[in-house]
Amino acid sequence: MRDRLGRVIYVGKARSLRKRVGQYFQSTRQTRWDPKTRALVESIADIETFVVRSEAEALLLEGKLIKEFKPHYNVLFKDDKRFLLVKVNPREEYPRFKFARLRKDDGARYFGPFAHAASVRLAMQWIRKKYGVLVQGSGAPKAKDLKYSTYLVPVPLKDLPREEYLRRVEFACAFLNGQNPEAIAELETQMRDAARQHQFEKAAELRDVVASLRDIARAARERKFARDLRPKLDRQAELADLQRVLGLPVVPSHIEGFDISNISGTLSVASTVCFREGLPHKEHYRHYRIQTVTGSDDFASMAEVVRRRYGHTAERPDLVLVDGGPGQLNAALSALHQIGVRLPVIGLAKQMEEIHLPDKALRLPANSPALHLIQRLRDEAHRFANAYHQKLRQRRIQESVLDELPGLGPKRKQALLRRFGSLARLRQASVAEIATVPGVGPMLAERIHRFLA
Repeated sequence: MRDRLGRVIYVGKARSLRKRVGQYFQSTRQTRWDPKTRALVESIADIETFVVRSEAEALLLEGKLIKEFKPHYNVLFKDDKRFLLVKVNPREEYPRFKFARLRKDDGARYFGPFAHAASVRLAMQWIRKKYGVLVQGSGAPKAKDLKYSTYLVPVPLKDLPREEYLRRVEFACAFLNGQNPEAIAELETQMRDAARQHQFEKAAELRDVVASLRDIARAARERKFARDLRPKLDRQAELADLQRVLGLPVVPSHIEGFDISNISGTLSVASTVCFREGLPHKEHYRHYRIQTVTGSDDFASMAEVVRRRYGHTAERPDLVLVDGGPGQLNAALSALHQIGVRLPVIGLAKQMEEIHLPDKALRLPANSPALHLIQRLRDEAHRFANAYHQKLRQRRIQESVLDELPGLGPKRKQALLRRFGSLARLRQASVAEIATVPGVGPMLAERIHRFLA
């Protein structure tokens, strides 16, 4: 949910968004609202939705968005606490399964993230009993660890060969990857037997363990599904196909792409992204604020940014891609001609995904490796330009918040932003710190502090 300034003020999730969102606008409920809910509803100006595949994925996305935007009306997830991971380091003499919140490049194997921490902790207790592996702790096994055994693994760790222990660790890892459905079926049978024998406490305990293990299996399936969706890229085949399709003299190992972003001609910006050997080379990414063009003129903006990019550097790509059709292509070619630079340039038009060359247009089949490569480049240029545009727009929106405070003119506003750098830092400042800004006395500082609180 966003307010009239475009700020995210609340993030929520629901199986049925119609029911969840609709309850905020039912007049019969208004009398039962608390002050916080009333203020939230009165602030809503726009609603944005995302559709995901499962409740666990919805919970993960909700937490991510709340951490990113820190909405005023959300309480949960506002800290920096991350979702739970399980890690095991195979280089340890007796590898232990531990809980973590942050994935590090430390040689360990990580499983997760898991949205329901309680389920994972309960499942790890069962894994310890089932496979006899160590959970938590660090270093060499302690005396109590060496004596540890369970009814499922009656051999104490001190009598268990290391090779056998490592084999059990692999079984536990396979389970965390969702590769042992037989264990859940076995527990369900035990749960039903306990219920028939009126051992209801044991049945309830087994029920909770089964639910926890299902959560882990579901998370593993979702991770595998996400991995399977990633296409297998043959970058060399894509580059060779692009050279053949365009008739280039060399394989286009170095490609640069351009895109323009604006809204009704305001805050016009441009991006340049670079691919080397078919992969993003972010050290050569650049963004630009359009300086010589007034209003919405993508052609003139494209000409400006191409001149600025190649007018002051001797490095030349093997191919230049502009986002757009003949208009953007001709603008780029004209700019290169003005600065005396010759480069192969193509345009990619979104509507029909046509490739525009100076003398013709090509329409490649949807499974073309060359088309896939330049689509990725075009989409990356679009993403980078939009990200920069949104950053500038958000900065302007935040600065405009101060315009609503009576008695604070443009000079004082600029003085405040120069001193503190951003609205977020100004919010954190004390009254005394605000009062040190030239032109802002103690009384106005107190009003600003209350206004931003």
